[in-house]
Amino acid sequence: MVTGLLLLHTSPVHVPVFDALRDRGHPGAGLRHLVVPELLERARRDGPDSVAPALRELLADAGPGPVLVTCSTIGAVAEALAPALGRPVLRVDRPMAAAAVRTGPRITVLATVESTLGPTRALLAEEAEAAGAAVSVRTHLVAGAWERFEAGDTEGCLALVAAAADAVTGADVIVLAQVSAAGAAERTTARVPVLASPAAGLAAGLAALAG
Repeated sequence: MVTGLLLLHTSPVHVPVFDALRDRGHPGAGLRHLVVPELLERARRDGPDSVAPALRELLADAGPGPVLVTCSTIGAVAEALAPALGRPVLRVDRPMAAAAVRTGPRITVLATVESTLGPTRALLAEEAEAAGAAVSVRTHLVAGAWERFEAGDTEGCLALVAAAADAVTGADVIVLAQVSAAGAAERTTARVPVLASPAAGLAAGLAALAG
């Protein structure tokens, strides 16, 4: 029997983020957390595809039911394993990408880790094709943000991302590529929508669990 939605994280700091979202928007929903930081470390070093065997083994041993992968770098690799695993594997940023494509054609992606830029671009292209929309995507790596996050300075990381969002011009929508940057959406003064992935991604995961 499935006792809750399984969330696969590459940082322990994401656990309270999703628990808080559950408590606010989905009280009583069951969440199970699996934290494996080395997946992101390997993906950054050797490329996202390098984690596929470890991901398949982890998820095969994690019990039945849908999985929500909260790391944008490895999300596409995990999603592609769903048919072999025989269970839904969702990437947390897909609902955000779909919303970005609906919002406007000029999309700016802000990321704190370079390994996320390619997967996020590809995801936006997929969603644009599915929607029959023409989009232009610009990407920006926020210098110093990841170093602050790794050092435990979450507020410093978010301040840098928010400042980068404030400086964006010529965009219809801004996408925050990582869960770790999501809090910047509440700190920015940007005049265009700034989209983060956790809330929409969790809702999609819980819908898959219910379905």
